[in-house]
Amino acid sequence: MNPTTGISTPIRSELSREQFCELLRGQLSLALTQNELEQAKSLLLPVQPVDIADVIGELPEAQQALAFRLLAKDLAIRVYEHLDLELQQVLLQELKSHEIQDILDKMSPDDRAKLFDELPAKVVTALLPQLSPQEREATALLLGYAPNTAGRIMTPEYISLKEHLTAAQALERVRLLARETETIYYLYITDSERHLTGTLSLRELVMADPAQLLGEVMNREVVFVSTNTDQEEVARVIQRYDLLAVPVVDTEQRLVGIVTVDDVLDILEQETTEDIYSLGGVQSGEDDYFDLSFWSAARKRVVWLLVLLFTNTFTSTIIAGQEEVLSEVIALAAFIPLLVDSGGNVGAQSSTVVIRGLSTAVVRLKDGFGVISREAAVGAMLGLMLSVITIGWAYALQRDLSVAIIVGLSLFGISVLSSVSGAGLPFLFRSFGLDPALMAAPFITTIVDVLGVLIYFYTARLVLGI
Repeated sequence: MNPTTGISTPIRSELSREQFCELLRGQLSLALTQNELEQAKSLLLPVQPVDIADVIGELPEAQQALAFRLLAKDLAIRVYEHLDLELQQVLLQELKSHEIQDILDKMSPDDRAKLFDELPAKVVTALLPQLSPQEREATALLLGYAPNTAGRIMTPEYISLKEHLTAAQALERVRLLARETETIYYLYITDSERHLTGTLSLRELVMADPAQLLGEVMNREVVFVSTNTDQEEVARVIQRYDLLAVPVVDTEQRLVGIVTVDDVLDILEQETTEDIYSLGGVQSGEDDYFDLSFWSAARKRVVWLLVLLFTNTFTSTIIAGQEEVLSEVIALAAFIPLLVDSGGNVGAQSSTVVIRGLSTAVVRLKDGFGVISREAAVGAMLGLMLSVITIGWAYALQRDLSVAIIVGLSLFGISVLSSVSGAGLPFLFRSFGLDPALMAAPFITTIVDVLGVLIYFYTARLVLGI
């Protein structure tokens, strides 16, 4: 039995992370309600900072600040970095001035900059003077770069060495600086003007002969990004080269910081969320959709719905103009939803794979013709298979071979059109510098609806000889 948590080790190992955090939250809330502060404090001692952050975030609001104050200073700083930005802001209002100063001064510069981004300007102005001069300078440096760039998300906490140092001297320097540095897995070699000249892993340094100069063992082929590199491109670089961190240089090639892999994971989650929201026709933004108010959630979704509502009036106009065909064979009206929906599904599949390919750089703009041609061929094959099945189904429903053939031929044409549109529009929007995820889905829906109905009725006119 663990005396601090009351949860036996075998039982804890059988619980999922979510189950353990929920159990711990219940015990902590009960201890705080009963004012048993020592017990509450002991509950949190053997728990990872990220799990403590989740548990505190799920407590009733009245208990959150109290639970946070129970943490030892070093642990509190690590936990604070994992809290949601909204709760971080709330705690800033609840904590005393010296507590705030201790936390902010010890936070990682990139996490501090992320917090300051979300705070009102007046609050940031009041907090900056409370930082030590070194931390104030580091924060001002990061906030000076554009949002969503390498400069904004990097940390200036890294270890730089000189080429003339021996491996033994370098190891001694690493020991001195390790506590003040976010990561020591990579060491960066710079010249007298801080220009990045090489890199060295800690493993390579440990294995080097103590008398060897760093200039003899370092890697001169350096992978790096610039301060203005988009954060999504930074994530691709780290993923492509299997790095734990990537150095960031300014316009003069001077080393100014590093972006670590844990920051990249946050970036990938953020970018993926934005793409998924965009694919659903929801306006992207910095806020989590599920944290929005009722009216804000509706506002983010209504824009593209209004666009689609307006453009779909063209579909209604086309159908209204085909009274002659519909009066001749009224059964044709029954298959309009089937054709339009099928076309939309085919187009959505094509756009999804292409947008994913563009987002991960698996395909590029220069690959557009080949990708679109391939999707057109796939659409033709899908259309052929669906048409054969649909002709049989339509004939079984209506007992009219001409109607079945019209539906089948139209579905074939709509499938090819949808595949080409779904594959082509993301490339088109990317070439104009627009987000393919945001633009493709609504436009594909509109094109398939309008042109699909046109294909259907002109095919009917051709087959029926009207």
